[in-house]
Amino acid sequence: MNINFSKLTAAGNDFVLIDNRENVVENEDYQTLAKKLCDRKYSIGADGLILLEKSASKDFKMKYFNSDGSHASMCGNGGRSIAKFAYDLDIVDLKMVFETDAGVISAEILMSDEDRVKLDLYDPKDLVKDIKIVIDEREFNVDFVNSGVPHAVIFIDDDIRDIDVVKYGRIVRYHKTFAPDGVNVNFVKIIDNNTLIVRTYERGVEDETLACGTGITASGIISVLRSFVKSPVNIIAKGGDRLSVSLRNFNGKVDNVVLEGPAYISFRGRVEI
Repeated sequence: MNINFSKLTAAGNDFVLIDNRENVVENEDYQTLAKKLCDRKYSIGADGLILLEKSASKDFKMKYFNSDGSHASMCGNGGRSIAKFAYDLDIVDLKMVFETDAGVISAEILMSDEDRVKLDLYDPKDLVKDIKIVIDEREFNVDFVNSGVPHAVIFIDDDIRDIDVVKYGRIVRYHKTFAPDGVNVNFVKIIDNNTLIVRTYERGVEDETLACGTGITASGIISVLRSFVKSPVNIIAKGGDRLSVSLRNFNGKVDNVVLEGPAYISFRGRVEI
């Protein structure tokens, strides 16, 4: 069977998106299909598969699967991508509300630039600071927060270009502290009181990606809570794209979290499944 798809890119994170409102993909095939379509050598290639489905109460529902077939409850760059995808399908206006497996979020396509999207995200939860992890006699101070999915945040004093993100990220990702589900790992460099550079090792992709929306959000949240920066925070991703995280911090309680960044359609096509 051949189905239509769109390929979208959001700050270097790339996704295959399918309009599944008419159940062209059966539920039991999601994980297998994600691994097949995200293969960069034998298929379309992407960091993840996103399906747009019907919702009983919201504009639509988002289902997300990593390139290894694992399910994730939310993806920040994926959330901006599906908002752009739904807008392109003419099923929503500039503003929309949709379901994810982590909860309900709202999004807005910016009128001034339809390739930039704002997401109003969930309040972060499960904050844990100052987790000590030793790797090769090097001690890392790790902060943990769930910004829709679990993230570890590590601040780097040295040149962030020199950090071995794959080596250290993989070890932290599978560390017993974060068992059994593991964690995404973000390495953060403070540039000034409003700017960060973030590099992320993503579980499910099992590699460094050019950007991670929830990771950038988590890094912004922790940086504000530690008083390293002030909101709104400008964040430079590995791929060079600039995103923005704004939030309200009231005595350590964070809410009103907004992620803004690029999302655009790179191409459309048909694929056999």
